Amino acid sequence: MPVFPFGFPKLHRRRFLQTASLAICGPAWSFTSSEASSHADSQAPAPASLPLPPSFPTQPPELIHEIVMVSHFDLKRVQQLVEARPSLARAAWDWGFGDWESALGAASHMGNRPIAEYLLAKGARPSIFSAAMFGQLDVVKAFVTAQPGVQRTRGPHSIALLAHAKAGGPAASAVYDYLASLGDAGNDPPTPLTQSDLDAIVGNYPFSPDENDHIIVSAEKGSVTWARAASMGRPLFHRGNRVFNPAGAEAVRIAFTTGPTGTRMTIHDPDAVLSVIRRS
Repeated sequence: MPVFPFGFPKLHRRRFLQTASLAICGPAWSFTSSEASSHADSQAPAPASLPLPPSFPTQPPELIHEIVMVSHFDLKRVQQLVEARPSLARAAWDWGFGDWESALGAASHMGNRPIAEYLLAKGARPSIFSAAMFGQLDVVKAFVTAQPGVQRTRGPHSIALLAHAKAGGPAASAVYDYLASLGDAGNDPPTPLTQSDLDAIVGNYPFSPDENDHIIVSAEKGSVTWARAASMGRPLFHRGNRVFNPAGAEAVRIAFTTGPTGTRMTIHDPDAVLSVIRRS
């Protein structure tokens, strides 16, 4: 809830002023207790109300998006947001296809210790990824012992656990060495893409007449990016045979096939949710 002068919400302050006004300016009537109660019930003003957003009582989406975004790099703004709404320290945002990232997750894969420390102090939930970035070797080992194979779990945007330790710098070198010794805590080797593959899939895939309702598939230096118009792009990881998964969504499949009508892109999440022909 926003902070207002005098330390209480605007709604309560308004009621206070209404009550104070009646007490100061009202006529000096005299009632018995039962009469006073009856009069108060019939004459009391209706409770003041404020407009509520459609998302109420969940947190405003624009604030959730912002706290996760700035938790990558802007400590001052993180502090402003969390001081106003403490629960934002635990907020998470879906960047697309279920690529959920918490504010702490953002700070952790960036190796941003000051932001991560602040969020933890404000109630953020620690994870194996934050432990790896902080260099907490005993914690990381305990996770692996309790849940064998957990080192293969990917963080936001499919960033590997080993990469979180690397982001922690020298303070996390022991964690990095330990995870590297496991052999499977890093990124999977990329599946090659030929130039003919790239030429076949890059382009514009409109799915309605609206100007924002089209998908742009682009490539640079062999890396493929998928983006809905006017939104942030997502890297695509090649699984072979022109089938990809978006970053942070290992179960989603985006397949490109070539037929008489051109290249078709089909998205499975997990069922087919969009199938569209490339137009340019």
